[in-house]
Amino acid sequence: MGVCSEDGKVQVFGLYSGEEFHETFDCPIKIVAVHPQFVRSHCKQFVTGGKKLLLYEKTWMNRWKPSVLHEGEGNIRNVKWRGHLIAWANNMGVKILDMISKQRITNVPRDDVSLRPDMYPCSLCWKDNLTLIIGWGNSVKICSVKERHASEMRDLPSRYVEIVSQFDTEFYISGLAPLCDQLVMLSYVKEISEKTEMECCARPRLDIIQPFPESCEEISSDALTVRGFQENECRDYQLEYSEGESLFYIISPRDVVVAKERDQDDHIDWLLEKKKYEEALMAAEISQKTIKRHKILDIGLAYINHLMEKGDYDLAARKCQKILGKNTELWEFEVHKFKEIGQLKAISRYLPRRDPILKPLIYEMVLHEFLESDYEGFATLIKEWPGNLYNNTIIVQAVVDHLKKDPQNRTLLRTLAELYTYDQRYGKALEIYLTLRHKDVFQLIHKHNLFSSIRDKIVLLMDFDSEKAVDMLLDNEDKISIDKVVEELENRPELQHVYLHKLFKRDHHKGQKYHEKQISLYAEYDRANLLPFLRDSTHCPLEKALEICQQRNFVEETVYLLSRMGNSRSALKMIMEELHDVDKAIEFAKEQDDGELWEDLILYSIDKPPFITGLLNNIGTHVDPILLIHRIKEGMEIPNLRDSLVKILQDYNLQILLREGCKKILVADSLSLLKKMHRTQMRGVLVDEENICEFCLSPILPTDVSKSFSVTVFHCRHMFHKECLPVPSIMSPVQFCNICSAKHRGPGSAILEMKK
Repeated sequence: MGVCSEDGKVQVFGLYSGEEFHETFDCPIKIVAVHPQFVRSHCKQFVTGGKKLLLYEKTWMNRWKPSVLHEGEGNIRNVKWRGHLIAWANNMGVKILDMISKQRITNVPRDDVSLRPDMYPCSLCWKDNLTLIIGWGNSVKICSVKERHASEMRDLPSRYVEIVSQFDTEFYISGLAPLCDQLVMLSYVKEISEKTEMECCARPRLDIIQPFPESCEEISSDALTVRGFQENECRDYQLEYSEGESLFYIISPRDVVVAKERDQDDHIDWLLEKKKYEEALMAAEISQKTIKRHKILDIGLAYINHLMEKGDYDLAARKCQKILGKNTELWEFEVHKFKEIGQLKAISRYLPRRDPILKPLIYEMVLHEFLESDYEGFATLIKEWPGNLYNNTIIVQAVVDHLKKDPQNRTLLRTLAELYTYDQRYGKALEIYLTLRHKDVFQLIHKHNLFSSIRDKIVLLMDFDSEKAVDMLLDNEDKISIDKVVEELENRPELQHVYLHKLFKRDHHKGQKYHEKQISLYAEYDRANLLPFLRDSTHCPLEKALEICQQRNFVEETVYLLSRMGNSRSALKMIMEELHDVDKAIEFAKEQDDGELWEDLILYSIDKPPFITGLLNNIGTHVDPILLIHRIKEGMEIPNLRDSLVKILQDYNLQILLREGCKKILVADSLSLLKKMHRTQMRGVLVDEENICEFCLSPILPTDVSKSFSVTVFHCRHMFHKECLPVPSIMSPVQFCNICSAKHRGPGSAILEMKK
């Protein structure tokens, strides 16, 4: 450490060693700077500043040898030594000396020469080994020491200085220190007094600024309260810093203020002071591993209390989920606080339901609060909360007591049914659901298999929703039989029909013994489906069905039944006489494909011109139109006769074309098959010793091939010795295969032919 004073005394001593140097000069010594590596034996150097810049070096004889580095430009008031570079400031400006080459590498003149250098001294600090920060008056310069290129050397120093940033400030600079890529600046401030309207000294400021090449940005600013600041001058303040610890020392004549970077605890303190609890909680969560004086839970509880004081109960309740977590004691404590201020409803939505689970009393307390003032809210909680959170018996009794005052309240009845369901009293729940005609009744029956309980309530279920009820009953025939359902619905035939109709749609045979009953039900309640039923059913008595249809004058159904019973002529007569629908009559005749029916139809239509027109238009493909045309009376006026005749001719032409087309196809296919057969028959046939004569069954080839032999092979691949075949006669000059001929002419024909 080096110490100097205005009386010329200089002292350098080691904090952890006995080394020391004492010297008294005959001039004031303004500053002393020690070599950064002074503890090393070869770095025992320091410099002093006064009227001269003196370098002291320790010799091998343990003596201090002085040498003048600079003089003649006024008092030297600031010296900073970093690495191999020494920077100092005198009345003219700032110089930098390279200790390796012992050359001065730059001179940075001061900007405002009107300021007295003793009143507004220069501030110097090294940001790193090659970056010097200069503050003088209200000007800041950042200088970078760089290596000069070999081609530019000549007689110049090997290094040069480039000013990379320069800007002015609002106040006079008393000290500078680096902070990462920012600067800490101590400023001397003057202001106009409101009382005397004269300039006076204000509290010094400590600013953090972000430098740019030609400007700066203020990051933060603090006014410091030091004793006697009203009488202090710019030179009375000094800023020093402890490198590596982020500690900054503000020195004034009466005080030393230590400044350090704010940590998260400080930031949280400030947020809590400003009642910014949300931001404080977020900051604590982000930095929970580094904060020391705060706990997330304490901040959260303070936040909940703050929200409740503000009256924001819903947000306070919502924050309980996050802040209280799984702490059941805190949950119960907060719930009681909400109860005290009458805001249990606010916290009800956010109470934990699984992990953790609070005491049943807490949930019962909330439910009673809703039951007294909000039936809908009570019903919602019962639906959302699992039944194991509270004592179901107590809540059921409370609901029953309220129903005594309002027995028709549907909300309470529905809620009571849900409570009975939780309590597994499904019978009571089912009665309430049926009374209310509630949509969940079917789900309840399915879920808890209550089919035995609804055997006598089928009519109620059908009245409520016949579609769902029928589907449920049919899906569970094994639990409630078809006979039981039909019996229960005996007095409600319209519901009985709905059930039997759905049963028939599912399976035409299951309810076959009720098909006779269904004829009457369809005729009474659903005539549209009567005819499809008669067509699909194979079990309904046709005579009974015909009787009912004739009684009710159901023509279409009667026609179908008559035709099904074989009385087609009566059916056709009914179509013509009752329906007067020639198209339907023609369609019926086409379906039956009976010549007598066509004859009856022609006879009935012969004196009715509209019917004749219909027949002419449709009869051509089933009956020869000439039969009809010959019977038409001469002079009868027939509507659209020409069009009908044209259609007959067109139909005839179409038939001719179709026949010709079919003939061409048949001829082409026959020719193709003939050619294929011819190619097949023209192929060679292998004859070897394995083949036999189909007549004598001996090998076709003789054992002695030197003898002459004759073999006949037919296209059917059957082989015979020539002498085994019958001799051709005048009646049958062509020979045929006896085997294949026998297949076509009957057994024994081939033998008979050989005998001939």
